[in-house]
Amino acid sequence: MATSPFPVTLIAPRRTVANFVELFVKEAKYEMLKNIRIPIYAISTIVFPLMFYVLFAIVLSAGNGINRGQSATYQLATMGCFGVMGASLFGFGVSLAMERGQGWLQVKRASPMPIAAYFTAKMVNALTFSVVIVMLLLAIGYGFGEVRLSFPAAAKLVGILVLGSLPFSSLGLAIGYIAKPNSAPALVNLIYLPISFCSGLWIPIFMLPHFLQRAAQVLPPYHISQLALNVVGMSRNPTPAWGHVEPLIGVTLLCLGIAAYGYWRDEGQLYG
Repeated sequence: MATSPFPVTLIAPRRTVANFVELFVKEAKYEMLKNIRIPIYAISTIVFPLMFYVLFAIVLSAGNGINRGQSATYQLATMGCFGVMGASLFGFGVSLAMERGQGWLQVKRASPMPIAAYFTAKMVNALTFSVVIVMLLLAIGYGFGEVRLSFPAAAKLVGILVLGSLPFSSLGLAIGYIAKPNSAPALVNLIYLPISFCSGLWIPIFMLPHFLQRAAQVLPPYHISQLALNVVGMSRNPTPAWGHVEPLIGVTLLCLGIAAYGYWRDEGQLYG
């Protein structure tokens, strides 16, 4: 059999910084388009917190003697936390589990896309939906709930709640790597709804039984909602800000560790 006398050289394409940026931007763009075109995700993650906010903070407070402005301001912080949590858990946990089960993640790995672009796109998606949810809650609060926050306080509230989506994104990432596609939505709801209630997002934490108030101190939504309540001047917890930030960092690192284990487990099963 004839052989070529010339050596074959494989040349890996060189990517510039602009190429990397373009890849990340495109992946984020199409991740956003994908989720916008899925009504069950886009509508539920935005409408549910708005619906609960209108119901609890505006409608029910009007007929029971509660000051509407105080109720709307308090629940602006707690329902904002509820909203960003849902956007992060469903955007990361359910989406990642389904794409793993469908083999879509393996297809992406075979493409020239850096794996970091995949996770960055999901993070951008969670942050974008979080901003939309919080801004809509603010608009409803100012328009119908007699909320009277100054611009610096409102901006700080938005920043805290949006950054608060990071621990929930890490939790969603961990769920996405340990859950099967069909069980991921149920698992997310089994985590999402109970910890929302126990953290005082639906009912003020001081109205819950004492044992739930103690248990809430280990839950991420409690700490984020307390940071948000501090901004609007309605927190009854004397704990300084760092006392809430520290547990959130710990939860984030723990969930990222679980997600990393799941990632390398998948890598070992696929590539040996």
